[in-house]
Amino acid sequence: MSTELPPAIAGFFQSTNTREFADFLSLFTDEAHVNDEANDYHGAEIADWIDRATTDAKPTADVTGITRDGDQFVVTAQVSGPFPGSPVQLRYDFTLQDSKIATLLIKA
Repeated sequence: MSTELPPAIAGFFQSTNTREFADFLSLFTDEAHVNDEANDYHGAEIADWIDRATTDAKPTADVTGITRDGDQFVVTAQVSGPFPGSPVQLRYDFTLQDSKIATLLIKA
């Protein structure tokens, strides 16, 4: 049985792949936390993070696996683009709260 991505997580990957971030923060809770490359971003800082993270690298993430445990989802994705080391397999640990992303930890 396959697990489908909840709308907030699907929206995260859609926005990242298209680089359309107009409604990006609406995918996250007000107090959301993102950890990427050992850096932490909270709340409104997340909008600046995604802009910086995608401007030059222009990553495209192709989901390769999904597991779920309650409101926690582990998504693996093949991420490619014009950046050193491309492609790379990344692990995205999402925790949802009220159907929004409360925590996102990104690991290689």
